[in-house]
Amino acid sequence: MLIHGFLVASLALGGAPAATTQAKIDCTKVKCLALTFDDGPGTSTAKLLKILKKDRAKATFFLTGKYVDQRPRLARRTLAEGHAIGNHTYSHFSLTPRLDDEILDDIQAGQQAIKRATGLTATMFRPPFGHTDERVLRVADQLDLAEVKWTGTTLDWSLKDKKKIAAKVLSLAKRDGVILMHDTVPQTVQAMPGVIRELKKQGYHLVTVPQLYGGKLKPGVSYP
Repeated sequence: MLIHGFLVASLALGGAPAATTQAKIDCTKVKCLALTFDDGPGTSTAKLLKILKKDRAKATFFLTGKYVDQRPRLARRTLAEGHAIGNHTYSHFSLTPRLDDEILDDIQAGQQAIKRATGLTATMFRPPFGHTDERVLRVADQLDLAEVKWTGTTLDWSLKDKKKIAAKVLSLAKRDGVILMHDTVPQTVQAMPGVIRELKKQGYHLVTVPQLYGGKLKPGVSYP
């Protein structure tokens, strides 16, 4: 796999692969929260990854295939640093108005882009804009993908204000929550150090979506 070189580099520096750092967290016993970021990899993604690494927090990134093709190294880095990756389609158009074949083609193209860049076969996807229906779920099932939406959205793309975004994240935080943000919004990335510190003070373990569900995401099922 393409990611192998990153894991070797991590071990050579004396550290375990980042993906193992939270392996023992049991979200049925502790207070967990999943921070998720859509639409990347973008120009602010590298900065966000640096923040997450420094603060020892894990997140889930729903990657858009056309941007994975543009920034494959960032996609590889995201996975290598222990974050979860999901498919956000290739083109980022609304799926529900499309024909079945168009839905299949765009999700499948997103899968292929992630596979090319990272070697990973994604097991979850997030429909752009949250637009989904029974047809979309059937296609997801066909591609062995679980659908992941959210318990709360920051609307950070609209706020575009560091303090307002931070306040919104904290207001949405709840046990077993899944919060939607965008690593393509610079103000969101700027807000993250303070947000992470405050969430940890409140007792949250910041985990990936698969960790939140104990690794039991089922194809064709919509979460949460």
